[in-house]
Amino acid sequence: MGKFQEIVEAEGHLIDSHVMEMVFDKVVEHQGSFLVEEFRVGRTNNDPSYMRMRVETPTAQAMARLLEDLLGIGCSPVSKEDVLVRAVERDCCAPEDFYSTTNHRTQVRVSGAWLEVQNQRMDALVVLEDGRAACRKLRDLKAGDGVVCGQRGIRVIPESKERDRLAFAFMANGISSERQVETAVRQTATLIRQVMEQGQQVVVVAGPVVVHTGGGAALAELIRSGFVHALLSGNALGVHDAESALHGTSLGVRLTDGRPEEHGHRNHMRAINAIFHCGGVRQAVECGRLRSGILYECVQNNVPFVLAGSLRDDGPLPDTITDMNAAQDAYQEHLHGAGLVLCLGSMLHSIATGNMLPSWVKIVCVDINPAVATKVSDRGTGQAVGVVTDVGLFLDLLAKCLCPEWKK
Repeated sequence: MGKFQEIVEAEGHLIDSHVMEMVFDKVVEHQGSFLVEEFRVGRTNNDPSYMRMRVETPTAQAMARLLEDLLGIGCSPVSKEDVLVRAVERDCCAPEDFYSTTNHRTQVRVSGAWLEVQNQRMDALVVLEDGRAACRKLRDLKAGDGVVCGQRGIRVIPESKERDRLAFAFMANGISSERQVETAVRQTATLIRQVMEQGQQVVVVAGPVVVHTGGGAALAELIRSGFVHALLSGNALGVHDAESALHGTSLGVRLTDGRPEEHGHRNHMRAINAIFHCGGVRQAVECGRLRSGILYECVQNNVPFVLAGSLRDDGPLPDTITDMNAAQDAYQEHLHGAGLVLCLGSMLHSIATGNMLPSWVKIVCVDINPAVATKVSDRGTGQAVGVVTDVGLFLDLLAKCLCPEWKK
């Protein structure tokens, strides 16, 4: 038996969300042992279960690592201690034992009371200021900030597996290319309506494959019909959306028949040049040069869009944010208030967006590559689901489901 002991507790839907199983596995993984001292099972779908147990490890280091892992899955030490706060001595430099956040709801104990941490996201730090606690990125730390350190006085509350909520039930079957696309589309449409009825926003993260697969018109229709509240993407989507609107091609291939356009390889550069002549996307719409497409509908319907730059960009467009930190901040700004994020054919931007979101925001990731959907779903939340299918087909069916007058 180990000589280092700790009493820990967990509360929630511990059985059907597999929390108990994960807790036991973590103890064994760290060469520890456990004794369940109390376990109460919730009697209804809304009643939480409660578990209290004693854990032991052979070394103090093993106990520290175990407590850190248990905290991330919602099992915290039974303690009445306040959270440990240390001052930052230099900008962007946290104390060595800083607490690194998960994407789950987090509370910290201050003066005997539990404070809800604001702006929850993973891989951040918790800063206490003016009686409130909030997540802050390492790069934004300033000398004098009070940073939460250690594992005491911290409580993490993971999202529970949804019960009796059919709108997101297709997530229960995992990621499969054999799932009926029509079923996934109908349930996504239902989820979009529910999110909007609750006063939350629908954010779309899209890659250039939306245009390549012929889904641009359908996404434009969804924006025009009010089902999209913000669009997050990269330079490539903007370039090929403009190319499609101005020249009818995407990467030089005609969208009408899938055949290469003569000299079409230069069309995306011609599109970039045209937008530059106008001064930007909004100016191109206002002067009448850009008369259709995804970004056109964003401008016409006051839907904000963010184009994040990358090393491989052509141009880039004048609207593209080439400062990485500024692009991250712009993404984060438009994710506040999101109830659903629809990720369409972009591994880079989908995973990046997922890392910025708290675990209670639902994500539907649509991609022809199962690996992309798997990576997004493996962020540590049960609120993400992958749909393996052609993005253009998915968008066309979704537009038909939400917009009765839509015809491709």
